Amino acid sequence: MTSPQQHSGPQQHSGPQQHSGSQRSSERRVVITGLGVASPIGIGAEAFWDALMAGQSGIAPIAAFDASTLPASIGGELPPHKITDYVPRTYRKSVKLMSRDIAIALVAAHEACKDARLPTKCMIDRKVLEGDTIDPTRFGANIGAGLICPDLDELGAAFITAADEDKNFDLNRWGSEGMSNLTPLWLLKFLPNMLACHVTIVHDAQAFSNTITCAEASSHLAIGEAFRNIARGAMDVCICGGAECKTNPMGVARSALKNRLVTSSDVSPEEACRPFATDHADPSMGGTIASEGGGLVILESLEHAQNRGARIYAELSGFGAACNTQSWSTPDPTGAPLVLAIQNAIKDAQISAADIDLVGTFGCGVVEQDKAEMAALNSVFAGDKSSQTGRPGRSAIAIKGAVGNNGAGSGALDFCATVLALYNNTIPPSSNTEPHGETMPFAFATDQPIDARVQNAVSVAYALGGGQNAALIIKRYSEQQA
Repeated sequence: MTSPQQHSGPQQHSGPQQHSGSQRSSERRVVITGLGVASPIGIGAEAFWDALMAGQSGIAPIAAFDASTLPASIGGELPPHKITDYVPRTYRKSVKLMSRDIAIALVAAHEACKDARLPTKCMIDRKVLEGDTIDPTRFGANIGAGLICPDLDELGAAFITAADEDKNFDLNRWGSEGMSNLTPLWLLKFLPNMLACHVTIVHDAQAFSNTITCAEASSHLAIGEAFRNIARGAMDVCICGGAECKTNPMGVARSALKNRLVTSSDVSPEEACRPFATDHADPSMGGTIASEGGGLVILESLEHAQNRGARIYAELSGFGAACNTQSWSTPDPTGAPLVLAIQNAIKDAQISAADIDLVGTFGCGVVEQDKAEMAALNSVFAGDKSSQTGRPGRSAIAIKGAVGNNGAGSGALDFCATVLALYNNTIPPSSNTEPHGETMPFAFATDQPIDARVQNAVSVAYALGGGQNAALIIKRYSEQQA
């Protein structure tokens, strides 16, 4: 499939445009019509939800490479699949130019469009859907991406040819000989904006196309910016979210050097990542798990969704972001920047904290991060909503015990889980999440799903050490504006 002439690839930048809530009354309503999930516990929204409900884990010994010499050797990897099943036949030659991150984004994009029954060019070409395609000039993309790991075997072989007589790397030889041992298109596999580039070409999305590289906050910022663009009428549809693979030598090594991974060998893989757990006396027992995956969601203006008879999961009603870096390695223990992001989102949605029934937590398992997040959630929600029994009247979800942390795509998986919980009136169990005491502003489902009719939910995300924080408010859809 050839790309349109005006396709020059997406623009990369560091964060979303800021927006005040004062103009919301004149803006279009934005709804969620498709969820595209590529996760260690399932590909596709249905498989992902079924696995969450069953309490399944996607954490196991890493199979993609020999991780036995690294501090951590377990991770979350996608189930077996073929990338060629997610792109048109005419585009399959381009697969050789795709990193793992790009391939994951294309899987999630295909699943999102299929779930939304959105007739993009890819869906028509692959005969997944029939009929006319949507207007590509009103279809955009915002995709979060991370630092893509190059093919180390390929890169290493080129490095060897740049060694001097003493086997030391010689920069002059690298320029004159080593680089020539890489394919001329080598760099196109590893640029962060190539996720959005391939997705927009395959699905023929010709409106705004942006890449956001803000680590674990990327997906929420990408979804938030898409929300803004649709609300103000710049596009009608956007595919947005994020994807990243951290189950590679560089991804695992970097996270281990920052002391963020579970390194204990005395814990089973499925019990290793324990969000908000209270018994992390042994530092090696606290931490997150490197994983791969991502989620892309379809946002549409309400009018566009109604005109094509789309199924509507929920309405996206508010977005807030904040940035405050205390340290590259540890968060603000008060959670102040996350508090600001949540408060901005609540204000944008024109509701109050007491209206939030469900919290989609980030809950990565890193002790300092979890404590800061809990401090933020207590600051926003504590004391405003309790049942007559004294237990929290608000529910919460934490999924990283089952899927790990895959960086730029992790927030999108959290967002999808929160949307599905609201849509299905059910809170799935949160793997390895310890029950909390009376001071907590919410309660997790631990062993079994619980029924809960959610009217408003908030999904939060933050970059580990990066200072970026974001929150999205999801509202139960009603044809009439509340």
